Amino acid sequence: MNSLVKQSKLLNQKPVVVNNMNVSKPPQGEVTLLSYDETTTLFHEFGHAIHGLLSDVTYPRVSGTAVQRDFVEFPSQVNEMWILWPEVLDNYAIHYQTGERLPQAWVDKLHESATFNEGHATTSYLSAAVLDLAWHSLDGSQEITSVEEFEKNAIRDYGLHYSPVPTRYRSTYFSHIFAGGYSAGYYGYIWSEVLDADTVEWFKENGGLNRKNGDHFRKALMSRGGSVDSMQMFRNFRGRDAEIEPLLRRRGLLHND
Repeated sequence: MNSLVKQSKLLNQKPVVVNNMNVSKPPQGEVTLLSYDETTTLFHEFGHAIHGLLSDVTYPRVSGTAVQRDFVEFPSQVNEMWILWPEVLDNYAIHYQTGERLPQAWVDKLHESATFNEGHATTSYLSAAVLDLAWHSLDGSQEITSVEEFEKNAIRDYGLHYSPVPTRYRSTYFSHIFAGGYSAGYYGYIWSEVLDADTVEWFKENGGLNRKNGDHFRKALMSRGGSVDSMQMFRNFRGRDAEIEPLLRRRGLLHND
């Protein structure tokens, strides 16, 4: 997602936002179809686009996605969650030749497989987030003689070392934190997912996808850009601070007695 023109009341500008996506090229003469992963990416990036398009602020400096770094992935991850909701799915998951809807049995299998390997995925991600914070907590007085040892110690000291689950990225190619703008902020993806899982719970509790709920989400969160503190925006929307249980349930990591 790229914002070509930022919305601004000060400059009387409406937003101009684009999504550009690389997808698998089909064989010659055939149509382009998206895999489930590509569809997820499409919804994710369109969530960023919606964030920019719904902006309603005075100053361009706080317009659209110009929010705190550990909040910027929240709108996009919320948008991912609608992929398999029936009222959304029936609008796009249609066989391009027959018009047949995606069979419910396939949808059920996708739901059933959603928590597969989440223990591994969550642990490897958290190790990477801890490694990011360890590098960016150095004050210059430490002498690092071995990058590999630094990685091991950082993850072990946090209590996450588990040999079968190595960190997602090694430091030498961890481009997010050294060249991608996520320095000391790689944790933001899972923190945003805490917020988005709790947001989806709110929609479920309040009648699902309807205009009233959408308007509340837009006015309290999506249109505010960085003009209000991110956590205050979430409280304005949810009525309380975020809770972690919805994320743990989604990932299959919450043990219920």
